[in-house]
Amino acid sequence: MRIGLTGGIATGKSTVSAYLHQQGIDVIDADLVARQVIEPGGLAYEEVKAAFPTAFSDDALVRSKLGDIIFYDNEKRTILNELMHPKIRQQMLEMANRQEQAGQSIIVFDIPLLLEGDWKQLVDQVVVVYCPAELQKQRLMERNHLTAEEAQARMNSQLDIEQKKQLADYVLTNESTREALYRQIDSWLKTLRSV
Repeated sequence: MRIGLTGGIATGKSTVSAYLHQQGIDVIDADLVARQVIEPGGLAYEEVKAAFPTAFSDDALVRSKLGDIIFYDNEKRTILNELMHPKIRQQMLEMANRQEQAGQSIIVFDIPLLLEGDWKQLVDQVVVVYCPAELQKQRLMERNHLTAEEAQARMNSQLDIEQKKQLADYVLTNESTREALYRQIDSWLKTLRSV
């Protein structure tokens, strides 16, 4: 079974991923794969280098330079996404196939923008890590040392957490202790393994 794990910024998705990994479940992290495909020899390296040559120095991508190019230019950001997303998807699917061939019955794709993009068709179940928006904002302000306005702006760049909750096949609510979250994960895993 292939699971899509997502949530909002500062809702606790990384905590869930780390716990799943501790439980012996393979987690394929889309952000990590995105970094791998753009390294020398990576699936998207040559195409991205050809499209954005000024973002490279000594054959290595300089992320801050690429960020300066795409941050304020929607057209260039779209070009980058069109080059990267198919390669990220390809590498994630190859990794999942290898894990399944090795006998893994549950594969988790950790994809922050799973519901914002066209990733949902890759998974059998969507799991959303949820907490109420006010708690999400408070955590984000504390974690990243942001003002309320800065935190809200980051939250606004993603699909609203209440909408994500509505689109989920399963919701892990993270609004109290880490142990309470772990108990929910254990309960969810038990239902998955009994299928």
